[in-house]
Amino acid sequence: MSAPLSDLYLDIQKKWAEAAHARFIEDESQNTEFQSFLQKEILKLNPLTVQERLSREFFEWGPLHELIENEALTEILVNAPNSIWYEKGGILYQHHDSFLSESSYANILERISQKSGAHLSLNHPYLEGKFLDFRVTLVDKCLTSKYAALSLRRHPRTAWDFNRLAENKWCTEHQAETLKALIQDKKNFLIIGETGSGKTSIANACLQMLSSSERAVLIEDCSELILPNDCSLKLLTREDPYGQLTHVAQQDLIRRSLRLRPDRLVMGEIRSTEAKDFLMMLSTGHAGSFGTLHAQSPHEALIRLEMLVQLGAPQWNLSAIRRLIFLSLHFILVTERNSRGERRFKGLYKLASLEDSGFTLEPVED
Repeated sequence: MSAPLSDLYLDIQKKWAEAAHARFIEDESQNTEFQSFLQKEILKLNPLTVQERLSREFFEWGPLHELIENEALTEILVNAPNSIWYEKGGILYQHHDSFLSESSYANILERISQKSGAHLSLNHPYLEGKFLDFRVTLVDKCLTSKYAALSLRRHPRTAWDFNRLAENKWCTEHQAETLKALIQDKKNFLIIGETGSGKTSIANACLQMLSSSERAVLIEDCSELILPNDCSLKLLTREDPYGQLTHVAQQDLIRRSLRLRPDRLVMGEIRSTEAKDFLMMLSTGHAGSFGTLHAQSPHEALIRLEMLVQLGAPQWNLSAIRRLIFLSLHFILVTERNSRGERRFKGLYKLASLEDSGFTLEPVED
């Protein structure tokens, strides 16, 4: 953004501070007296584009407004007032615009945190929540080099299905039919891939295969999965940074879900001790359940799963953990993002046998 517009922003701040006999420190966007003052000052400006841009800086999302409105963008990343990036088609680009001042940047981040229903503090210098159509992650400046950092990951308004995935060349039509059969035959499986490879999109596509009478209980840290029908239910974890409410983890929700009559259990992401409870539940029924796990290959996924189970059951030996995994899981679905930013189906692997040396995996032919 050009220096003159930044100067106009600072000039309005200065005039308001002098008029109010106070420093412009906190977000004044809800102050009706300030709103009236600002409208008069902005209307003096020309052209209209300058008026709109300054209004967005004071009352909306500043340079993020254009990006938030663009539904083709999948993620918005902000490292500093003048360092804004966005993801389109799996590739990062730098935004041409920037915040007009450091105080404006702080004010807009505060607005976003309020909309997310959470607040940063010295005791809790990070937050995750929902903002408009986005999953928001915010890390305070006390944990970064200089400025607070923001990530906005867009939630799809409509869930992907396998037909749409095939049309977008994520997989072939034959591969899509193979994956549909996986759901229809009620096999238990993991969806794995690296960050940004589309694991959640594939999980949503799997959910769309459920019939209207199949009750799925979805368990997540942050709401990203889309309920497949009216009889299904979503459970979300709870973390209170102020210590006034009981912390509710994913493993707590798994135990509660067993009394909610699930036909299938779906985990948004397995990342900690809930791995043990998830596998224990699968080994005793609830066929057709699945979850996502961060890993680049099936062998890496199994090693990571073993480690997560050990976190939840340190008294178990490796042999017992591997037997539990083999009893619980049938397949591993791998998705990837290639060097061009394209998300693609990488392969489907069956847990064929459990040997003394570990698991034997068989690729399912395309």
